[in-house]
Amino acid sequence: MSITRRDFLNGIALTVVAGASPLELLYGKEQAKKEAAKILLEDNYYPPKLTGLRGSTDASYEFAHMLRDGENFDFQSLPIEEEYDLIIVGAGISGLCAACVYQDKNKNQKRVLILDNHDDFGGHARRNEFHLRDRMILSYGGSESLQSPKALYSKEIVEFLKGLGVDIDTLAKSFNVNFYPDLNLSRGVYFNKKDFGADKVVSGNPRKIICDDIPEDRINGRSYKDFIDDFPMSQKDKEDLIALFENPKDYLEGMSEEERVEYVEKTSYRNFLRDKVNLSPKAILFFEGMTDDFLALGIDSISCEDARGSFLPGFDNLKLPPLSKAAEAEINEPYIYHFPDGNASIARLMVQKLIPSIAPIKSADDVVLANFDYSKLDMSDTPTRIRLNSTVINAKNTKDGAIVTYASGVDKKLHKIFAKKTIMANYNSSIPYIIPDMPQIQKNALSKCVKTPLIHTKVIIKNWEPFIKLGVHEIYSPRMFYVRTKLDYPVNMGGYEHPKDPKKPICLHMVAAPVVLSREIADGDSMDAREQSRLARHQLFSLPFSELEKMLREQLQGMLGSVGFKHKRDILAITLNRWAHCYSYTLNTLYDDEKESEKIIAEAKKPYGNITIANSDANWDAYAHTAIEEAMRAVREL
Repeated sequence: MSITRRDFLNGIALTVVAGASPLELLYGKEQAKKEAAKILLEDNYYPPKLTGLRGSTDASYEFAHMLRDGENFDFQSLPIEEEYDLIIVGAGISGLCAACVYQDKNKNQKRVLILDNHDDFGGHARRNEFHLRDRMILSYGGSESLQSPKALYSKEIVEFLKGLGVDIDTLAKSFNVNFYPDLNLSRGVYFNKKDFGADKVVSGNPRKIICDDIPEDRINGRSYKDFIDDFPMSQKDKEDLIALFENPKDYLEGMSEEERVEYVEKTSYRNFLRDKVNLSPKAILFFEGMTDDFLALGIDSISCEDARGSFLPGFDNLKLPPLSKAAEAEINEPYIYHFPDGNASIARLMVQKLIPSIAPIKSADDVVLANFDYSKLDMSDTPTRIRLNSTVINAKNTKDGAIVTYASGVDKKLHKIFAKKTIMANYNSSIPYIIPDMPQIQKNALSKCVKTPLIHTKVIIKNWEPFIKLGVHEIYSPRMFYVRTKLDYPVNMGGYEHPKDPKKPICLHMVAAPVVLSREIADGDSMDAREQSRLARHQLFSLPFSELEKMLREQLQGMLGSVGFKHKRDILAITLNRWAHCYSYTLNTLYDDEKESEKIIAEAKKPYGNITIANSDANWDAYAHTAIEEAMRAVREL
């Protein structure tokens, strides 16, 4: 059981393992008292250390949900308290990038204020720290790596990153791609007792995955026959799965090329497996969850075309046009451009560029272990200020600028400020509520970007010998809430060393796509992707941390219990990064028309008076480089 800063401040006592507090489990009794005292001191405010429910907490959404639900805020008579050249709404990668680009263009001579509703900067690029007795373990709370930079990044983005000290090739060299293969570990699949009749982990998964961090010749996979023969399924189901992987047929025989292309664009992968491959419902269960992580949608809500691009089986002999060279390069590029805390280091480098006094940094390596002084974020004597726990509830154009009103989570009051220009680098779907006088056609376009929810949970375990015994470094769990469980990425950088001794603690990355919560009552045939995301978000908000933790503990026990794991003994800490609005909406050919979607995207990102719009939402693409591109465009439009 873990504890949040709010728990400390409210004096909530939590029941924990063996009568010890979570901090006592990590630090020992005496040091735990000191750590608790530090959390209570505002001068030592340091969000990356906090555990329990993180990400978008209830507190961070408090005022935004009040606005959504029609709360009337009385701010018309408020005086203007401050004036700036630029206000940026959102301190994620896009908002921070916009501030950097703007200040570069103006030789750091402008007054800039960045407002964010969360208690930490970075948006989904969130840093998680775990301080044990003898070491610190770093992890990421969301945005984890730079996606296919060789294939996707423009010269402008590469130059921007170099300006922060980030060199793509140097970053790749810090990732030890052979660490787990050298331990003879592979990927495995966990079949749970409820759905498959037995709790069983099968190692040696030979399947190639999209954007893999393991070289294709080092995945330590078995043959599909040997691998699938160990599944807890009927012989007929196993034979059908082996045939699908090893000898796929032309399942669209009799169709023209045009009909084939339309079929794969307009048919879900689930329906293809059911109607064309003729797999049984039990065999199809093996695939339920395979796209929950990377696409944040189930196989009932993704097209066969997207499944094909994710290396799912069944398409080798369908006589489809080949993927473009650009698409091939993107999906085959190694997924190894990773800081120990994920893209949080990118965010931290931008913050330090804007506010140098926050930490002494001379290179990108330095940022990994740098101590950030959060008291420096909002200082009146710096050109750029970052104000956390501040939810913007209204933005209104004036003749010579824009008036922005925000609700403070610190003093629970409304504050009105003026800026000559404003950039909205927050969620597209929230902008129509913040700018109510915006033209309805643009508000409608913005509302089409319905983000999908995801949870990035980090679990510190006492040792990882159970994974050695099972022969796996990563486990896929079909039909389960936490669909992916992975040992820490093996990255050494800036004096930080990833865990190497199986007898010592390590961080498990566990990813959950909340769409699984509604899978029994809604699927891609009855609800489109937007409706499913809204329903999943609603269900996610109804689950307290205690319930999410219970699900996690039960799954880990079922998965690892056969090799000696005991969750009450072996789990040391949990940080659950909840992102109810995570991945930007992406064009989905099952439900969207491509040309119409392009018009919606263009309409949504139009400048509105003295207000421009950034964030990855602006291009329906949930990647860090898109957030940077859209920030650069928004600054140009100023």
